[in-house]
Amino acid sequence: MPEDQPIGVFDSGVGGLTVVRELLEKLPHEKVVYIGDTAHVPYGSRTVEELKTYADQIVRFLIGQSAKLVVAACNTSSAVSLDYLRQQYTLPIVGVIEPGIRRALSLTNNFQIGVIATETTIKSGAFPQIARRFNPQVRVFGQACPQLVPLVESGELEGMRTEKTCRGYLEPLLQAGIDTLILGCTHYPFLQPVLQRIVGDKVRLIDPAQETVEEVKALLHQTGKLNPVREGCMEHQFFSTGSSVSFLHVGQQMVGKLVQKVEQVNLG
Repeated sequence: MPEDQPIGVFDSGVGGLTVVRELLEKLPHEKVVYIGDTAHVPYGSRTVEELKTYADQIVRFLIGQSAKLVVAACNTSSAVSLDYLRQQYTLPIVGVIEPGIRRALSLTNNFQIGVIATETTIKSGAFPQIARRFNPQVRVFGQACPQLVPLVESGELEGMRTEKTCRGYLEPLLQAGIDTLILGCTHYPFLQPVLQRIVGDKVRLIDPAQETVEEVKALLHQTGKLNPVREGCMEHQFFSTGSSVSFLHVGQQMVGKLVQKVEQVNLG
C-alpha cells in the first residue's frame, strides 16, 4: 500500500540528516530510508561523471527499498545530477538548491546573497543561475569551503580550528556586503552556532531543509501519497556505504537517537 512506501533521502554523508530531522518534525507519520555515501565523501572534489554515477546507484538502491519519492539532500548532487536523475526516473526527485534560493530571496533586503558550498557546487554556477531566474537583479557571492564537510564528518562542530576555518571562508562574503547567507551544503547547519557568531545578527542564515520539506509535502499531497495519521512510531532505516560504526557515532552526535542502527551497503 502507498502508506507503507518510505521517502528516500541521500547525501554524501551525515549532512542530509538535517533534512531528515526537519522532515520528521513536519511529517511524523512518514517513514524514511536514508543512505549516506560515506565511501565517497567529500563530494566536493569529485568529477561530474563520478557524481552522476554515485547518484544513479543510490537512486536505484532507494527504488529497491520501495521509495515513493527521493530527496537529494546534497547540494553538490543537486547541482550536477538532479536534471540527469529526473530524465532517468519517473518517481519525484527533489533537490535542495531551489528551495534555499526561494527562502533567501524572500528575506534579503539588499539582494546581496552569499552562498557557502563545496567546490563542485560553486563551480557549477547553479546558485546564481537559479537565483537570477527568480530575480535578475540579485547578486550571488559564492565561497567554496572544502574543509567544512571533513570537520562535520569528524564531529568537530566547535573549537578553535573550526572557528578559524569558518572565519576564513566567511570574511570575503562579509566584505562583499551580504545580508543573507545560504548554507549550500546540508552538512553546514551543524555548524550554524559557529557561523552565526562570525557573521553576527545582521546576516540571516538560510538552512534550505525547511523549504525542501514543504516541497516534499506538497508533492506527496498532489500525488495522494501522504501517509495518514496513525498510532505508533515509524521505523526508519539508515544505510552507509562506508563505516556503519562511524556513521552511527557521528549521526547520534548530530541528531541523537533518531539514528538507532546503521547498515553498511555496497552499491557497486
